[in-house]
Amino acid sequence: QIGQFAFQDCEKVEKAALPSTVSSIGQHAFYNCGSLQEMQIPEGVVQIDSRLFSGCTNLKSVKLPDSITSISYDAFRYCSNLTELVLPAKLKEIGSNAFSGCKSLTKLDIPKTVTSIGSGAFSGCSALTSVNIPKGLVRINSDTFSNCSGLIEVVIPNGVLSIEPSAFSGCSGLESVSIPDSVTSIGWDAFRDCSGLTNVTIPNSVTSIGSSAFENCTSLTSIKIPDSVTSIGAGAFSGCTVLTGATILG
Repeated sequence: QIGQFAFQDCEKVEKAALPSTVSSIGQHAFYNCGSLQEMQIPEGVVQIDSRLFSGCTNLKSVKLPDSITSISYDAFRYCSNLTELVLPAKLKEIGSNAFSGCKSLTKLDIPKTVTSIGSGAFSGCSALTSVNIPKGLVRINSDTFSNCSGLIEVVIPNGVLSIEPSAFSGCSGLESVSIPDSVTSIGWDAFRDCSGLTNVTIPNSVTSIGSSAFENCTSLTSIKIPDSVTSIGAGAFSGCTVLTGATILG
């Protein structure tokens, strides 16, 4: 095994070849290795531990084995040159802020086995243009995709019950979002500053829309609020400057 903090702050390390006998790598093991460019994790390792590669600003390529089932919080945070990553087919969970600040990441296929994605997991991934959200999720956690300004379209799968606060806030390139009829609540700031959003359908299952949920959605022209909604928070549609029609059915 490789212990925690083993190579932390080794700023001149460009490449690390790990033997196949390595079965675990401790947290922070390569934290802030600013010159590290590529890494291959051996088969048998089941977890990418917390902050393992956080701050590796020159990391461009990481090969993950099929044995990985968990990517912990902050694992790849601020890996600003990471452009592409293939997530293993058996992956079950992605921790909070796991890929936050990976601003060069353009594409990510999340396996259907994933049932948990932590808060802020992909926040600030500004080059990400598309993402598939797996069907096993029951909520889109807070800040999960906040400030993903390159994201154009999002399809939220049936089975998701809530869109948590700031889940998609600052996604200025987002034009369309599909909300399934399993969703019951849209949290505060959920789509705030999604200035490119032109179309959104709120299903009959939604009972609450949080404060500033759609604030500053400056391209939104109309909205239909179903009679299932019993609560609309302060400023929910504030700053929607081209909104010409709002139909409240309740």
